[in-house]
Amino acid sequence: MSFLKPASRFTKGYLPQWRTSATSRLPVVNSSHGRHAHPFPCTTPFTATPCFVPTAQYTTNRKENACYQHGTEQKFDSTDPKTPRRFPCVDHIEERSRQLATHQDTPHRIRGPPGHQVFHYPHRFQCDYKGYLPEFTLAYETWGQLNATRDNAILLHTGLSASSHAKSHPANESPGWWEKFIGPGRAIDTNQFFVICTNVLGGCYGSTGPSSIDPRTDKPYATAFPMLSIHDMVRAQFYLLDHLNITKLHASVGASMGGMQSLVAGAMYPQRVARLVSISACARSHPYSIAMRHVQRQVLMSDPHWRKGYYYDHIPPHAGMKLAREIATISYRSGPEWERRFGRQRVKPESAPEFCPDFLIETYLDRQGERFCLEYDPNSLLYISKAMDLFDMSYTALEELVAHRDIGMEQKGHSHGAVENSDEKSARGPHPPYPHVVRVNADRISQHSPRSTSTPFNPTANPTTGAMVGLDTMESRRDLIKGLQAIQIPTLVLGVKSDILFPVWQQQEIAQTLRRGGNQRVTYYELDALYGHDTFLIDAVNIGAAVKGHLENVVEL
Repeated sequence: MSFLKPASRFTKGYLPQWRTSATSRLPVVNSSHGRHAHPFPCTTPFTATPCFVPTAQYTTNRKENACYQHGTEQKFDSTDPKTPRRFPCVDHIEERSRQLATHQDTPHRIRGPPGHQVFHYPHRFQCDYKGYLPEFTLAYETWGQLNATRDNAILLHTGLSASSHAKSHPANESPGWWEKFIGPGRAIDTNQFFVICTNVLGGCYGSTGPSSIDPRTDKPYATAFPMLSIHDMVRAQFYLLDHLNITKLHASVGASMGGMQSLVAGAMYPQRVARLVSISACARSHPYSIAMRHVQRQVLMSDPHWRKGYYYDHIPPHAGMKLAREIATISYRSGPEWERRFGRQRVKPESAPEFCPDFLIETYLDRQGERFCLEYDPNSLLYISKAMDLFDMSYTALEELVAHRDIGMEQKGHSHGAVENSDEKSARGPHPPYPHVVRVNADRISQHSPRSTSTPFNPTANPTTGAMVGLDTMESRRDLIKGLQAIQIPTLVLGVKSDILFPVWQQQEIAQTLRRGGNQRVTYYELDALYGHDTFLIDAVNIGAAVKGHLENVVEL
């Protein structure tokens, strides 16, 4: 039985110069949240022996699979007190901590993928939960050519941990996270369209995030970074579009968290988006996915190296990140795939059972954690995953977000004697965000949270968004219909039957809600694929065909 080999998630070629030698040999792996650069300083190579092998060498042939052969096979009676049981997986984590401890004095720095461009917004950016950034930067990459009328642009939104590198290009020939979907004649045809992809605000691949330097302190923001919403990420992207002099998009396209952003773009700026694609996403986060991300954050924050987010001059919380990624991976793929791919096979069935990875599925999860634990900034994981939890397109929730932001703007004027500058106004375009949302009484919102201009991140806090609070089922549905009613453009919604993180009923909810809100140009497809949530990264044939048809069909807009 051979392995199903997914497309690439981590890209060779743009990892920082100071990444570790152990992780520099990591294989190319694809999953739902992107390609990454090492956010931690390691100028001296990390020499601990990795407990995994590259995917290209990984096989179901147990004689060839050496993932845990060294140090795990017990040739003795494990109950003998004179020969204590060995735990090489634990030893590996401890050795990595010792190696990382020797590099604590290395200055922190952050990099995006080679060949990316940078948009710098030099003004104050007011976030939805009343915190603000004094300025921000977005890393972005483009493919194709903008036409003379500047109306063929497609904004491609990323998943949780992806960089802007969705497709290879002359400045960076490493495969992108959507390599097979973008290019001449492909799902997003670069002969027809100008494609823009950013690393989201809050990320760690060139865009401003918790690991970025706060210009007010000359130190990383850490958990003094303001709480973010998905809507904040999209507003920042539209500042970039204004910088590029793009007044209207041909389409807003995204999957997973990117599908959330796509919906936000259509509802927030209905006059600036011609059509939508939302794949494996939801209109509001539901308990199961919230619970999965909560557990990941709790595991990460339980790592003593997390230091409440202030670890940039210390050992990073690599053990917590490793476990968080293993938990996440369980939700990204499907049980049927794993039955076919791994079954109940052990790496070395002839050896005694051990607590370190022993079954093939265990070694697979272990490798996913190993690849990710030093690839992505832990604080970015906290902030962006929390933004996903808070996501809710219900009208009541949008009302409160607008009110929260208005409070922040009022405080700015009160504190600094200033109003929104002309650049901030122009970045909103001819129509303000959420024109269909009526401003509510700010005093009603402010009583729920302190009036401060920049509140440090509290990972356990759950700001009130009004989502289904005090509403029965029918009222909640009507509230969501009203929230999405601004989207009256051609919309493609895709779901995958094997997806357990965003089950198909959540994509059905999007499609049905849009139709009940008056949008008669909604197309819904449901794929019977094997790969679970990660299908949108792997199935270039079925997903690609649906996306291509939606983008290229001539419709009356």
